[in-house]
Amino acid sequence: FDFGHFGVALKNNIKNSWWKKFVDNRRDMYGLDAAILMNGKVWEASGHVTGFSDPMEDGKQFNVMFKTQVGAGEEVAISYLRPETAQGMFVNFKNTVDAFHPKLPFGMAQIGKAFRNEIAPRDFIFRQREFEQMEIEYFIRPEDWEKYFEYWRSEMLEWMEEIGLDMGKVYELEVPDADRAHYSKRTIDFEFDFPFGKKELFGLAYRTDFDLSTHKLEYIDEEEGGKTVPHVIEPSIGVDRALLALLISAYVEDDKEGEVRSYLKFKPNIAPVICAVSPLLKNKPELVEYANIKVYAPLKAEFGRVAWDDNGNIGKRYRRQDEIGTPFCIVVDFNTLTDNTVTVRDRDTGNQERVKVSELKYYIKEKIS
Repeated sequence: FDFGHFGVALKNNIKNSWWKKFVDNRRDMYGLDAAILMNGKVWEASGHVTGFSDPMEDGKQFNVMFKTQVGAGEEVAISYLRPETAQGMFVNFKNTVDAFHPKLPFGMAQIGKAFRNEIAPRDFIFRQREFEQMEIEYFIRPEDWEKYFEYWRSEMLEWMEEIGLDMGKVYELEVPDADRAHYSKRTIDFEFDFPFGKKELFGLAYRTDFDLSTHKLEYIDEEEGGKTVPHVIEPSIGVDRALLALLISAYVEDDKEGEVRSYLKFKPNIAPVICAVSPLLKNKPELVEYANIKVYAPLKAEFGRVAWDDNGNIGKRYRRQDEIGTPFCIVVDFNTLTDNTVTVRDRDTGNQERVKVSELKYYIKEKIS
């Protein structure tokens, strides 16, 4: 699937919100952008080459990694498109430790594409062959794993609520032993009520020391002395599934004056468009000029996610922006030319208020926060 203008804006807002909360606002997290094509030995060591498979209808196992060749002539080597972003962080563990000398606990975070040759992609963007992940590998002492497992469970739930997921549709599933990945000692799946059923949304896993041990990586504990292999808690969030769940959570229908209105009730900080600016009449140059120069341009420079909409009458513009999920529509009318105020219409209530042009920036900032 390709994401258009509003789709990519919504994806970026989801990713920015995650990065701000879990990387920028923390002292114990280090960002990374690892390569998609890594040395094939990484996937051999991690067990993906022999064990990362799904059963087919005839009972055979089908490895879901995309295999490719790197190099030319006699120098050709087998490589794979990464099926997860996690291994890129594990193989960069020593680089991060050597560069920053972090004390336990600390984490590494990454947003990036992953690829799986799914036998049957389905349910719109829920299950795809190409998808995007937001993952953290949080390194801890083994005796602390239960404490930090609960901590990250709480942090994930808090972030879901912050972006506007319908928490009444979110459920926690304790994954039984037989269904857990071989490296996991405990896993929780956060499930969501999609239109096609209750399905996995995000995951939280205690990966023990499997990955660092597999890659023969150690940590020199300067506080307690000696070498150790930290254990890992992994909060994993799919960008595409987050977006789909957010669309479902935000979709609302109401009845205003006998007319059914459908709109997307995004939180202002996550909406792909924060506000739309319109001149009341597009054939009045004085309104267009004022709206463009004194309202649209400053807001666009400040927030970026600002739309210009002068197509159709005001009612049609409101409906169009409602469907996009734009929280505020700003209209420049003839009163604006005399008192320098504009009409700001609220998406959810339909209520309108006059706001001074000089105060618009602060008005919107307050709503976003």
